[in-house]
Amino acid sequence: MAMDPVCYGEVDEENATHRVNYQGQEFYFCTASCRKKFEEKPEKYAKLATKFPIDPHMSC
Repeated sequence: MAMDPVCYGEVDEENATHRVNYQGQEFYFCTASCRKKFEEKPEKYAKLATKFPIDPHMSC
């Protein structure tokens, strides 16, 4: 499972319909809304994604 860098929810990489490749790294999103937020400020969310652990109870 991957972590949505916007809402920190878990995303199944194989079935994810929302994804973005940013600076050579693939990011997966649970919704189009989360993907759009990431695309507006990718540097912010990519940086935050490395700082926080996955919490399976957080989601959109």
